[in-house]
Amino acid sequence: MTEQQLLRDPDIKPTGEVLAAALSSAYKTYIDFTEQLKNHEIELDWRYYNDGKSWLGKGLYKWSTSRGTQKESTVFWLSVWDGFFKVTFYISEKYRQNTITLPLNNETHKMIENAVQIGKLKFFPLTFDISADILFNDLFTLIDFKKTIK
Repeated sequence: MTEQQLLRDPDIKPTGEVLAAALSSAYKTYIDFTEQLKNHEIELDWRYYNDGKSWLGKGLYKWSTSRGTQKESTVFWLSVWDGFFKVTFYISEKYRQNTITLPLNNETHKMIENAVQIGKLKFFPLTFDISADILFNDLFTLIDFKKTIK
């Protein structure tokens, strides 16, 4: 069975009904994930991206500087696949060592160590396939870590 990315139609917004149909049994996990994002001050912003021809959720962390300037950073990207969703972090190569020292499970540590930098960008991707809440501890540890990188 090949993995199939969904939400490809720019005219069909990712509403609850659309997401429930796409994610099937993983929809409850998605709802749990998005509910917990609030506890980590993350907003999920859905947009259609022409370059990838799909809807993606951008996990945004917004804060104010000491002078009151509004800032935001992208913490992760979320894509919807047939029966699951993917959460992808792009970590700067200069933070790889910091990431390895985080309290993550062994599989995630191996993923970090084996991640390959993308092209000329100085980032490496960490992509998690999510259909249950098993990896939530690692996801939220990485989310909190990414929020500290400004």
